[in-house]
Amino acid sequence: MRYVKFVLIPDDGGLHPIDKAFASEPSLNRQFIHEISLLNDRTAITIYQLSGDADVVEDILADHDEVVMSHVSQPRDSVHVYVQFEPNDVIETLLEIPREYELIVDTPLEFTDRGGLRLTVVGEEKKVRRAIPELPTSLRPKLEQTGDYKPQNERLFSVLTERQQEILRTAVELGYYSVPRRVTHEDLASELDCSPSNVGELLRKVESTILTEVTPR
Repeated sequence: MRYVKFVLIPDDGGLHPIDKAFASEPSLNRQFIHEISLLNDRTAITIYQLSGDADVVEDILADHDEVVMSHVSQPRDSVHVYVQFEPNDVIETLLEIPREYELIVDTPLEFTDRGGLRLTVVGEEKKVRRAIPELPTSLRPKLEQTGDYKPQNERLFSVLTERQQEILRTAVELGYYSVPRRVTHEDLASELDCSPSNVGELLRKVESTILTEVTPR
């Protein structure tokens, strides 16, 4: 099984008017889409994860007639948003393509700092390549990576914050986890422009998060 990872960059800042409203609100930061699919009645459902104020999200949803129903919760530092909505042509096309070409879109989908949507598509590589030209013209795909699909690795990495992902990449690349260890907290601190104690704290959080995910409950 192969995967292709790429970023979709919408010309108008969002995939849908609701998505565009989230993107244009300076107090909100879109992080992930955990699920998105079409229902039999041709409405769509999605689960967003954002950072910001849940009340602001509620206000945006209330201003959009496309919303059929929604539920907003704020566990810890994130806002989780379940929305059933009337899709536009872009959303309908995006959700029909995997069905037509027998592809699986791995979740979560990740928003980039520049407003793109990073996704991983799993299936036969030739079918992925045939599907990409079918994308709406308002979306610009940017290919990032392709290879053998390893779902657990991708999923574990996605649960880390951007800062945790950065320090883990740096630690692995510089040999912190090599045997014998090739760099110290001080070396990583110099590379990441932070203190050695901050490096130690971040690495402990990374290790705790990953161990919690892989330990059977």
